[in-house]
Amino acid sequence: MSSLMEFPTPSAAASPSSGNEPVWIVPLHDHPPYGSVRLKRVFNTDGTRHQVVLVDARKLIACADRDETDYVLRPVHEWHQGKMRGIREFLDPSNARIPQMPYVTITTRRAPGLLGLLRLEHEGVVTFRNGQHRARYMLAAGAVWFPVEVHEREAALLRQYCGAPDDARTALRPGPNSAGALPRN
Repeated sequence: MSSLMEFPTPSAAASPSSGNEPVWIVPLHDHPPYGSVRLKRVFNTDGTRHQVVLVDARKLIACADRDETDYVLRPVHEWHQGKMRGIREFLDPSNARIPQMPYVTITTRRAPGLLGLLRLEHEGVVTFRNGQHRARYMLAAGAVWFPVEVHEREAALLRQYCGAPDDARTALRPGPNSAGALPRN
């Protein structure tokens, strides 16, 4: 069960191809071709108004499935083989190019049912600006959590509806020059 507590953390040793920008290592628990993927920020300049939020993969996709305004993908097992092969090759950590983390926006709407009708209960609705294929593929490959980028105005709302639990945030403590260091017992 401790492997489920693994948590993507920024790498202290950035890849040479990425300059000095941080790289997040996301463990994949059900993916024989490789056991993790690397992701980098979309907006990485100083003074950017975007934040990285570590999200629970299932909660994020559940919120994205509520989006009625954007293109929502079918489940990964329904993708044709060419699409699956393409995203698998794109995310392969042996590639020199590091893919960007998904970029999302979030809003709320009234939840279904009486409490929603009375405006007492709301639910999150996530829209992907980029990275929907990556997010859905990582979930299907066994990612429990992964980073996404969101505008700073929406970061607290994204944490509220999709954020990884607080105990997960401390499950891994990066060691010197190691993003995937296991917690010390």
